[in-house]
Amino acid sequence: MRTNFDFAPYRRSTVGFDRLFNLLEAGAREEDGYPPFDILKLAEDSYRITLAVAGFRAEDIELVAQQNLLTVTGKRAEDDGECEYLHRGIAARAFERRFQLADFVEAGNATFENGLLSVDLKRVVPEAMKPRRIEIGRGAPLAAPLGEAKDQVSKAA
Repeated sequence: MRTNFDFAPYRRSTVGFDRLFNLLEAGAREEDGYPPFDILKLAEDSYRITLAVAGFRAEDIELVAQQNLLTVTGKRAEDDGECEYLHRGIAARAFERRFQLADFVEAGNATFENGLLSVDLKRVVPEAMKPRRIEIGRGAPLAAPLGEAKDQVSKAA
């Protein structure tokens, strides 16, 4: 049995967390577990999503990467009607699976082998967002002490 959690009290008392609550609510709404998938962490900034798409061909699957969203859609071609199935246990229904990606995570290489679709993901942080070390130089003082500045002003006058 699935219970729904109400985020309304938290939405009223927080500012700027709308996207987080939307993701949590969207995850709670997703009931269909098809196709099954694994998410692997390969390294510090490398990941792989593997979907089990038995019965589909690579041509039947479409991958679309947008900002912070990876969508995998599958639609099998219609059977030609030459065979009569006595039992059809391999799922043939169309599907759409969405994956929310963190900031700066980009989809890379996709492979299809033995009924498994694998999509490599990598976190690519822009240079402007990376921490940088600032060297401290030695040089002349930025300004004269307050007492010396007053003496220089009175001498000039």
